[in-house]
Amino acid sequence: MDNIVTEFNEYRSQMNDKLLADKNKIVKRIFNLDTNAYSAGALDVKTKELLGLVASTVLRCDDCIKYHLETSFKIGVTKDEMMETMGIATLVGGTIVIPHLRRAYEFWEALENN
Repeated sequence: MDNIVTEFNEYRSQMNDKLLADKNKIVKRIFNLDTNAYSAGALDVKTKELLGLVASTVLRCDDCIKYHLETSFKIGVTKDEMMETMGIATLVGGTIVIPHLRRAYEFWEALENN
């Protein structure tokens, strides 16, 4: 089985490069805003990433969930913290997000096994 983390990152990187090479000012500004929004401020980076994970889950965006899972993993979020965050996301989003919870758990396991 292909590594889902590697596959996600390669596709994301390739497509981001193409999008940014297109030189669309609006797209570039949105990417920049997204990057800056997750920088430390009144809230630390960890808190912002976990908030992003909740929002992404409630909105049911698997790519966003994977992105926030990987970033959270890299900055030292524990599995318990991730699962508590996903519990809140499932509570807020309702049972319709359970498939996303499953895929998130699978992706987290892949991060742990990399």
